[in-house]
Amino acid sequence: MYSMDKVKNTSVNTGNENLDKLRRVFPQFVKENKIDFEALNKFFKDEEIVAGEEKYGLNWAGKSNAFKLIRTPSVGTLTPQEKESKDWDKTENLFIEGDNLEVLKLLQKHYREKIKMIYIDPPYNTGKDFIYKDNYTENISDYYEKTGQSKNGIKMTTNPESAGRYHSDWLTMMYPRLFLARNLLKEDGVIFISIDDNEVANLRLIMDEIFGEENFVACIVWERAYSPVNLKRHFSENHDFILCFSKNIELLSNISLKRTKEADERYFNPDNDSRGSWKSSDFSVGPVNKNNLYEIKTPSGRKVLPPNGRSWVVSEKKFFEMLNDNRIWFGKNGSNVPAQKRFLSEVQSGITPTTIWLYKDVGHTQDARKEIKELFDGNAYFDYPKPVSLMKRIIDLITKNDDIILDFFAGSGTTAHAVMELNAEDGGNRKWICVQLPEATDEDSEAYKAGYKNIAEIARERIRRAGKKIVKGDIDFKSLTLSKSNYRQWNLLTDKDDQKKLKEQMKMFLEKPLIDGYDEKSVVYEILLKEGYDLNSKVTQEKDGNIKYWQVVDEGKKLLVTFEKKVTKDQVESLKLTEEDTFVCLDSALDDTTKINIGRNLNVKVI
Repeated sequence: MYSMDKVKNTSVNTGNENLDKLRRVFPQFVKENKIDFEALNKFFKDEEIVAGEEKYGLNWAGKSNAFKLIRTPSVGTLTPQEKESKDWDKTENLFIEGDNLEVLKLLQKHYREKIKMIYIDPPYNTGKDFIYKDNYTENISDYYEKTGQSKNGIKMTTNPESAGRYHSDWLTMMYPRLFLARNLLKEDGVIFISIDDNEVANLRLIMDEIFGEENFVACIVWERAYSPVNLKRHFSENHDFILCFSKNIELLSNISLKRTKEADERYFNPDNDSRGSWKSSDFSVGPVNKNNLYEIKTPSGRKVLPPNGRSWVVSEKKFFEMLNDNRIWFGKNGSNVPAQKRFLSEVQSGITPTTIWLYKDVGHTQDARKEIKELFDGNAYFDYPKPVSLMKRIIDLITKNDDIILDFFAGSGTTAHAVMELNAEDGGNRKWICVQLPEATDEDSEAYKAGYKNIAEIARERIRRAGKKIVKGDIDFKSLTLSKSNYRQWNLLTDKDDQKKLKEQMKMFLEKPLIDGYDEKSVVYEILLKEGYDLNSKVTQEKDGNIKYWQVVDEGKKLLVTFEKKVTKDQVESLKLTEEDTFVCLDSALDDTTKINIGRNLNVKVI
């Protein structure tokens, strides 16, 4: 029987990919598809190997499960929700409803190294359970066993470290998501993560591990509240942190804010300099540079030296060059200490941002609630949303033109709102991908009473309403949902199951590889996703002669999928496919002769 390549039915296997990378660089360390650590240890010097209990890093109960989750491919798919979408055929924005861990796995094939910026606002760990449980999360007795606090269900300590379980759950939830997210970033890409005091230290450590501490860019402090909470016993927290890491800091361009009218108004021209407005800056600097210690005589005849512990910013020779070029200012009466003139026409086009962001500049949570209320007829629905102005600053710092922004904890949809608004303001064509778990709303909440049964529904509606106000640019989106695969899944049979059931299952897999009652378009989207095509590919239903097929076009690449029960050589040849195109059909639709004839010159895959 002639065998052809089958279309992929899972997401990329990250574990296998990393093993392949190691094999390409160090083939001698991979034997029988496993890493030979003994060979690794022998090859490198002792001082180059980090091992044992004294190595620096972050460890927790469940970290091995986090690695296991990374290595486990997703068998799910993303199914179009055209009724939930807005202008499906024209938009390139994507809203994906589902568990972001599985979605990140499914995005690996096409979107790897294509995302310019990621922003996430994950659930803050407040010591309570959170919605992202995944299938690895242990119950509390399992946790005691793992950490040695109990044995066979009997507690071994009188003061169990139960609080540690909450850190472990949160870290195990975050680690695989951040690992997979890094793969999606461009080499000059950046990730921003909002976080509070509870996990900022641990988050910094896992980011150091995944991204490399050398790629740390900044820890921004955002003033999220404008008034104290007097009920607090010690301090009233009015800030959150935003951690920023680059994928490769060597490739990261300079980060700057656009100049504002207020910033430009600080420049004057008191001496009518032909070069225009300028402002003065300190001509001394610390600590002392002995080469730049010298006496300066002002136009009024006064002699001055740098303040104690400081020296002038330039050498004496350079000072006279600047003086002759009218770049030194001694005040209107000519007796002030020297200052350097910095001309508005010569400064950078932007301003280097600081790491403290005040609410007067980027908004606070009350602003954010007000923004949602204005869209939802007075209802906020969210307790701690992020303001659009905050997100616009982050996006504006890093992105331009047609960059893609990803937010896989989309919440109320602020990131999408901000991208669309910023595009309307500066004429950009940025695209967004937002992922949100369909977390159920409380039945006694205003959102539930208004008809929104989960958070994803609210986010989609917020984006629709924001788009109507913004009007300009791509204000629409395709909506997709994480679903079970259209491919028939193998059922594990126990020893008690007889050979008859095994044969029946094998026959079913050969004759009916797709689930009963499958939807053709959903299958096509699963194929294009797992074969690495863009989710914004043009998908159309076509007919050529007596063969019906679906056509997927992605920047010149073409994928044709037919569900015909029988496919002939003549039918395939009538499609005039090139070597760059891929033709997909049911395995059972081709006999061996046809497989041989069409498989020689064409890229053919079977289901």
